[in-house]
Amino acid sequence: MSKDHQNYFSTNKETWNKKVAIHAASDFYDMKGFMSGKSSLNSYELDALGDVAGKSLLHLQCHFGQDTLSWARMGALCTGVDISDEAITLSRKLNKELNLSAKFVCCNVLDTNSYVQEKFDIVFTSYGVIGWLPDLKPWAQVIADRLEVGGEFYMVEFHPIVWMFDYTKAQPEMRYGYAQEEVIYEEYEGTYAQEDAQMVSKEYGWNHGLGEVVTALAEAGLQIQYMREHDGAPYDVLPDLVKNENGLYVSKNRLYPLIFEIKAVKI
Repeated sequence: MSKDHQNYFSTNKETWNKKVAIHAASDFYDMKGFMSGKSSLNSYELDALGDVAGKSLLHLQCHFGQDTLSWARMGALCTGVDISDEAITLSRKLNKELNLSAKFVCCNVLDTNSYVQEKFDIVFTSYGVIGWLPDLKPWAQVIADRLEVGGEFYMVEFHPIVWMFDYTKAQPEMRYGYAQEEVIYEEYEGTYAQEDAQMVSKEYGWNHGLGEVVTALAEAGLQIQYMREHDGAPYDVLPDLVKNENGLYVSKNRLYPLIFEIKAVKI
C-alpha cells in the first residue's frame, strides 16, 4: 500500500471513529428501536438473501454492526469487519447486550485475509462501501478468498452516477468522473445521519463504474448471477428525494438509478 493510500485510510478511519457516537445517538440509526427488536435490513438485501438461518455470513465494512446483528437475529453465523475501532467496540457491546454470538474484527477491509481465515456461505456488503477503496481488484479477491465454493456474494450499493455530484454545494453539481481514478477529497460539517452534528467529516474516496465492479468480481472467480439497477433508495440521504408507494426514496425526475445490486457465486 502506498504512503498516500495509508494517509487516506488513516484520515477516513479518524472521521469514522468520530461518527460512531453521533450515529449511535441519531434518529437515522434508531438505536432504541433496534435494541427493541427492529431489523436494520432493507427489502433489497432481505429479498436477495432470503433464509440465512444456519449459514455463515461475513459482513464487510459493517460500521457498528446493526446489519450484522440483524442477520444474526435471523439465525446467521456472522462475522463483521470494519476499519473503525470505535465502531467495532460498540458492535461488540451491542452483541453482548443482545445475547447474540456474532464476531467482530477491526481491520481495513483489504486486509481481511490477515485477520479472518474462515470461509463463509455468504459475503455481504452494502450502502456506501466501495467508494472508500482505491482499487477493487484486491477487494474482490478478499471476497473470493473468503467464500466457500458455491458460496454467494451479495452487495447493494449507491449507483456510481450518484457519486458524480458534489453534495457539499447548496445545489448539487456534477463534478466527478463516473469512473474517476483520481482521489476525491471532501470536507464538510456533520454527517449523513446527523447533518447538524458538531464534527467535521474529512473523507477521501474513489468513484467506480459498474463495469469496474463486475469485472473485478468476475476476474476473482465469481460468476455473476445478476446486476440490477433501481431508482428507489432505502435512505433519504440525497437532496430533494420523495418517498414512493413502496416506501423507497426516489429523485423527482427519476433521470438515473440511485441503487444497484449484484449477486454472484464462487465457482
